[in-house]
Amino acid sequence: MIRSAASFAGFSVDDIPAAEAFYRDVLGLQVETNGMGILEITMPGGWRAIAYPKADHVPASFTILNLLVDDIDAAVDQLNAQGVATKIYDDPDFGTDERGIARGNGGPDIAWFRDPAGNVLSVLVGAG
Repeated sequence: MIRSAASFAGFSVDDIPAAEAFYRDVLGLQVETNGMGILEITMPGGWRAIAYPKADHVPASFTILNLLVDDIDAAVDQLNAQGVATKIYDDPDFGTDERGIARGNGGPDIAWFRDPAGNVLSVLVGAG
């Protein structure tokens, strides 16, 4: 077994200043750029993730970050008001409504969106 004192998640972006503004101003998370040009993001609950610059960045095609919310409709309204599109899946298997919210599909109510680097994120209710 590996013994670890702490852990964090990481993902790549193509523009650290754009990621910093998005994660701070749109998502309301605490962010700080360290001396190596890496964005350190403090998540609700205190755990951390890093966004590191990558010149040949390819957006993650899977959800890299899930944000738990109390009210999916209010969260989607807030994202949409800030210009974030929440309907990114047109696949009928996801069962999203016109606002991009998937409801009652055997899992939590969830809406997916992208960060400025194109990585997939979500807001969801009823998990965690």
